[in-house]
Amino acid sequence: MKVTLENVHKSFPKGKSEKLEVLRDIDIQIKEGEFVSLLGPSGCGKSTILNLIAGLDKPNSGSVKINGELVKGPGTDRVVVFQQGGLFPWMNVLDNVTFGLRIKKMTRQEAEEKAMDALRLVHLGNYANNYPHELSGGMKQRVAIARALVMDPDVLLMDEPFAALDEQTRLILHQELQEIWAKTGKTILFITHNIREALTLSGRVLLMSTRPGQVKSSFTVKAARPRDPSDSVIVHLEKKIMGELEEEMEKVLKEEFGDDYRFKTSAIRDRDHSRMGDHI
Repeated sequence: MKVTLENVHKSFPKGKSEKLEVLRDIDIQIKEGEFVSLLGPSGCGKSTILNLIAGLDKPNSGSVKINGELVKGPGTDRVVVFQQGGLFPWMNVLDNVTFGLRIKKMTRQEAEEKAMDALRLVHLGNYANNYPHELSGGMKQRVAIARALVMDPDVLLMDEPFAALDEQTRLILHQELQEIWAKTGKTILFITHNIREALTLSGRVLLMSTRPGQVKSSFTVKAARPRDPSDSVIVHLEKKIMGELEEEMEKVLKEEFGDDYRFKTSAIRDRDHSRMGDHI
């Protein structure tokens, strides 16, 4: 499904009379079947955009539409995968994945068949009877993805789903998510702080400015799939995005330390900057 945000503004109450402006003049179009990532400093409104699309919040002005229809609340056509999978610890893997289907009054047999198909898609078919405490962090996130996919949403919203995982597990899940996207053709919006992660997964990367968040730049990723992080296209875009992100990071730091602050680019550029933007 096509996702459209037009002239979206969003503010939150701050104190008794003030408002904190989080989003300003947001215009985003995501085509059906497109994989788009949002990058930007913390507090720029990435997760707020995801919540607006999910129907978990409403804009102060502007419109959020799915296939031309206004989003008025949550719907089964959109499913969110959060950073923490949110699995029910008292349920085994199969019951966690069938939970949403059973709420929809699907028969247990049909729900379990669909759940097993989803678990096999994330390579967890042999773990249906295990409980969350018996799984690694990466396996828990795969269960969360299977639970989302089994609902057959048109739009998959992913809010830093791999942020808490170790690098090896992230790389494995990057590969698996690309395969899932290729097989299912879902429209995916992926929130991340990791530049290389965004470039590895996405067809397009949107870079947001500091608060109030606006879409500063859009980057089309034309590298061949499966993606190789050492691909010259990836490396070039990574440097280009990092250059623009540094400008936004400097604004954040000046706001905290004052106008006399100067961003020390030389000290940072000598390090791996694929995760620049984390925790700010």
